[in-house]
Amino acid sequence: KGPSAFIPLGEIPQEGVESSSLHQLLTDTFVSVGRVDNITKVMGLHPQYLSSFWKTQCLLLRMDGPLPYHKRHYIAIMAAARHQCSYLVGLHMEEFLQVGGNPAWLQGLHCAPQKLRNLNEINKLLAHRPWLITKEHIEALLKPGEDSWSLAELVQALVLLTHYHSLASFVYGCGIHPKKDPPQDGGNGCQPPSPHSDNSPASDDSMEGSGGKDAMQEVEVLMEKMKLLQESQLEEEGITEEEMETRFELEKMESLLVAPSDLTDHSLRSNVLCFVEDPEFGYKDFTRRGEQAPPTFRAQ
Repeated sequence: KGPSAFIPLGEIPQEGVESSSLHQLLTDTFVSVGRVDNITKVMGLHPQYLSSFWKTQCLLLRMDGPLPYHKRHYIAIMAAARHQCSYLVGLHMEEFLQVGGNPAWLQGLHCAPQKLRNLNEINKLLAHRPWLITKEHIEALLKPGEDSWSLAELVQALVLLTHYHSLASFVYGCGIHPKKDPPQDGGNGCQPPSPHSDNSPASDDSMEGSGGKDAMQEVEVLMEKMKLLQESQLEEEGITEEEMETRFELEKMESLLVAPSDLTDHSLRSNVLCFVEDPEFGYKDFTRRGEQAPPTFRAQ
């Protein structure tokens, strides 16, 4: 219960907190956006950090800048979707509509203007393999034309992308729960499932379905193979049969806690992956022993 899957509710600052600075921060947040979201509640454990974070959010999303407000939120959606962070995607879908964004764009990236779609390549690289970015990627976006970006627009867009790539990691790392309350100011109520929500693929209920049973059977087969391969080695080390059984049971339970990727993709496809092109593109080791290191983008 509460805003985080990892932090007991009793440790999260509540309304009427003793700290006047934290109370003012939470009040300012509510006045500005009509809610105190779960990220803010968790960060309330560290008021100084929350203060810096909130100022940054305001500068990026609500203060003067070259990009219209609705495009800022759409770029946040694109960045969060690259990491399949449904919490942030849902949050900014609502804010996108509240600042006058076109609802048709929320059907997927293919419905957004070409200028925003042109950010897809650099969004993809920044999210997963930033060392592959070259000056040509920047030049392509700044090239004169109907859908070109100005330098000021592009700088703000890139800051938004990297900010929300990082924030997605914070959401996952703190086990942020999806908010349970309906929008308070006329939002459309879009609420994609969070990786930790009750109806997520990793929950107990969904593991009882046919997909979950298949996944469990696959794990059983895999563990049997591991057991056969490692038995001889363990015997050589003088480990008893009882200790071997304990080890394998522990490994099997840990494997079952990981949601199968095919189930996760299925639940995310309609409401998060629609904002992603080339979803198979992901992280790859920057450099491996014996291989030539890839070129890096250096800016002075």
